[in-house]
Amino acid sequence: MDKIEIHYDEKPDLDNPVFIEGLPGIGNVGKLAAEHLIDQLKGKKFADIISKHFPPQVVIEDNGVVRLVDNQLYYAKRDGANQDLVILTGDYQGLTPEGQYELSDFILGVLKELKVKRIFTLGGYGIGRMIKKPRVLGAATEESLVKEMKKLGVVFSRNEPGAGIVGASGLLLGMAKYYGMKSVCLMGETSGYFVDPKSAQAVLEILAKILDVTVNYDELEAKAKQIDSITARLKEIEAKVDQDEDLGYIG
Repeated sequence: MDKIEIHYDEKPDLDNPVFIEGLPGIGNVGKLAAEHLIDQLKGKKFADIISKHFPPQVVIEDNGVVRLVDNQLYYAKRDGANQDLVILTGDYQGLTPEGQYELSDFILGVLKELKVKRIFTLGGYGIGRMIKKPRVLGAATEESLVKEMKKLGVVFSRNEPGAGIVGASGLLLGMAKYYGMKSVCLMGETSGYFVDPKSAQAVLEILAKILDVTVNYDELEAKAKQIDSITARLKEIEAKVDQDEDLGYIG
C-alpha cells in the first residue's frame, strides 16, 4: 500500500466544478456542513482516499461490515448555468504535519485533474464560550475574494483567528494558489466544546448564497436544539454545585 491511495467508484464528467472541503475539526463544523450539503443535493460518492497518515483502524458500519477509515469525494451535478460541485468529507485528517501536507497536495492533484478552479474550505473557529448567533469569519487567497465575501456577510477581522488556520482547511487554502486555484475559507464561530450544528448552519447559509443553492436547515436546527438542551442542563448542574459549595461555608 502506498502512503496515499485513491479508489474510484467512477470518474464523473463535471462542468467547471467548485470544490468544498468539510473534514473533522473544531466543533465538527466543516464536516457537519459538508455532509448536510451532500444530503441536500443528493451528492454521489465517486472516490475513497485511504492513507497511512490516517489512524490504523477500521469503521464498523451499521450492517456489521467494516471499512478502512478514509476521506470520501462526492459530486453533485447541477443544471443550467450553475457549476457542478465536488465535496470532500471523511473520518479523519492526517495525524502528523507531514501527513497533512501530503494529503493536501494529493487532494489538490486530484482536483487539478477534475479542472477545479475555485475552492471553499469549511471549519470552526473556537472561542471557548457558548454563543447564540455565530459569526462566519473568512480568509481568502486574493483581495478581490475578500471583497466578494464581505458583501455576503463574511467577517474579515484582524487577528482572528490569531493562530492562523490549522489543518486541511488552511493548507488547501495556502497550497491552492500553486495549482492556479482561487480559495476561500469559511469559519463558523463555535465554543469548541460540542459538535456545533448552529455554527455549521451559519457557514452553510453563506455558502448557499455563494453557490446559489437552496438548503433546508430543519435537521441542523433540530440538532442545535438538542445541544442547547444539553448545555442548559449542564449550566443548571454547575449552578447547583456552586450553590452547594457556598452553603458549605455557612455555620
